[in-house]
Amino acid sequence: MTILSFLAILGVGIGAGFINVIAGGGSLLTLPILIFFGLPSAVANGTNRIALMAQNIVAIASYRKDGYFDGKFSLLLAIPALIGSIVGAQIAVNIPDDLFNRILSIVMIVVLVIMIWKPHKNLSAASGQNSRMKNIGLVLIFFFIGIYGGFIQAGVGFVIIAALTLVTGMSLVKINSIKVFVVAVYTLSALVVFVVNDQIHWGYGITLAIGTSLGAFLGSKFAVKHGDKWIQRFLIVAVIAMAIRLFFFT
Repeated sequence: MTILSFLAILGVGIGAGFINVIAGGGSLLTLPILIFFGLPSAVANGTNRIALMAQNIVAIASYRKDGYFDGKFSLLLAIPALIGSIVGAQIAVNIPDDLFNRILSIVMIVVLVIMIWKPHKNLSAASGQNSRMKNIGLVLIFFFIGIYGGFIQAGVGFVIIAALTLVTGMSLVKINSIKVFVVAVYTLSALVVFVVNDQIHWGYGITLAIGTSLGAFLGSKFAVKHGDKWIQRFLIVAVIAMAIRLFFFT
């Protein structure tokens, strides 16, 4: 590893960790930089999971320290997501990459509309009376989110935010604290698969993990300090950028 590659990967990691904790889509920064420095796409994907795991662990600790982490509720959603991710990792779907990316870009725009429209404000009063039914619904939703994340990963943070926004009406700070826990849990199973298949570059992975951990710490502090308004601004920018990238540059 050269000094240039170390500094570049570290810097991109800081930015990606910050973005991932507040909104999502940081892998659009980390994967290209790993491939740019010569890693095969599969190895880049596996190496990126080290950084994802590290940044989410740091973010969990930070949110917990600041009193925003609900361990019991997060675990309720993480378990079905973990099971789903195992299923998703085993599924082979024959769909062209460019078609999939364009579909995903449309999904990202839908998520953007949801975040701006805030339909949970209309639903929360009526749905708040039956929390048990909401929890059952969320367990099913997060099972399918796990399948999606285990198979694809890209944009899963946006999907989690959209699901919790619609069903619970929680603040975006609280939602992000749940998101980082769920992603950390199911990322572990995916990381094991890549390690077993020797598709990890440990030097790049550890460097990237240091960067994303620092970015995640800064991002979680930023989210707690500035609240929903700034998180939503980051979400809007991140979703639009991701949608354009996927739709026009596949």
